[in-house]
Amino acid sequence: MWTYHNPVHTHVGRSSLNQLPALLAGRNCLLVTFPEAEGLGLVQRVRALLGSQLRGVIDSIAPNPDVQWLAPLYEMVQRDHADVPVIVALGGGSAIDSAKALLCATESGKFSELLSILKQGAQLPPAPHKHLIAIPTTAGTGSEVTPWATIWDQAAGQKYSLHQECTWPEAAVIDADLMTSLPAGATLASGLDALSHALESIWNVNCNPVSMALAVQSARRTLATLPALMRDLLNPQLRSDMAEAALLAGLAFSNTKTALAHSLSYDITLQHGVPHGIACSFSLPLVLEMALGADAVTDAALLSIFDAITPAVAVQRLQQFLQQLGVATDPAHYGIAPADWQTMVNKAASGPRGRNFIRSI
Repeated sequence: MWTYHNPVHTHVGRSSLNQLPALLAGRNCLLVTFPEAEGLGLVQRVRALLGSQLRGVIDSIAPNPDVQWLAPLYEMVQRDHADVPVIVALGGGSAIDSAKALLCATESGKFSELLSILKQGAQLPPAPHKHLIAIPTTAGTGSEVTPWATIWDQAAGQKYSLHQECTWPEAAVIDADLMTSLPAGATLASGLDALSHALESIWNVNCNPVSMALAVQSARRTLATLPALMRDLLNPQLRSDMAEAALLAGLAFSNTKTALAHSLSYDITLQHGVPHGIACSFSLPLVLEMALGADAVTDAALLSIFDAITPAVAVQRLQQFLQQLGVATDPAHYGIAPADWQTMVNKAASGPRGRNFIRSI
């Protein structure tokens, strides 16, 4: 038996940001976004659309939401904006993940209470949690159609996964026009994050026929689109194609979660400072080689993505794809000694995401 569930009302297309007033249906909101959004004119666009419904703007979101700055921000939102029912998150995964933390109501209004619940893996009590409308400005995070958020504690060398029923976005708006100013590095990292989401949801013990179909289509579209987009960053059609490929990957792993490559990536980001999209994708050929041979249906899907007849050809084509984009696939390139790599793989395989890998059973 299997099920597929995704409750996010998803709106896709260029200029779909204009649907935001209708999605709010008269409710007030806070805008949570990244510092450059004002200079790019994105905040002004939202203000023009919403008028007095926009009750505040938080534009201090930095990459990799960290407890040190998230805690005072959370307590300010709970104290000063308790009556605002909706958060609009505009940005990449960090903005959307931060918004998921900010929308969670605790009895005390203190971030320490939320952090304690994260550490325990417990569920929040029923409360007037805020609703979320997620509007990605990158093509890769998938956070706009999943309930998960990653919260970091850089000082302690820890990361936490936030997953509550209330952290499913109410709606997602996928407007590729918002992605045209994304620079090359962020375009590459987010696109590879999408590819990792797609592949990770295939070599996954939680895979089902719907997630498999979404993931295969996403991976094939990313392989066809990302190199062309890197050569022509202002191409609106390529931006739209990549946005849809990333969305399909998000819809796939919203049901499966990620697996070994993502489990590996967290320590690589914490210890070596490698951006998430690169940290979770450079190991994909190594993980693909491990995954092939575990299950005939999975093998067929993976081989079809790379138009390969044999596992060796599939691995080679994935490695060549990454290398042509300038992404090294040798862990040593990222400061990981060969003697340490297998230890990292073993540790990652025993983690919650690693146990989703098809070879874990």
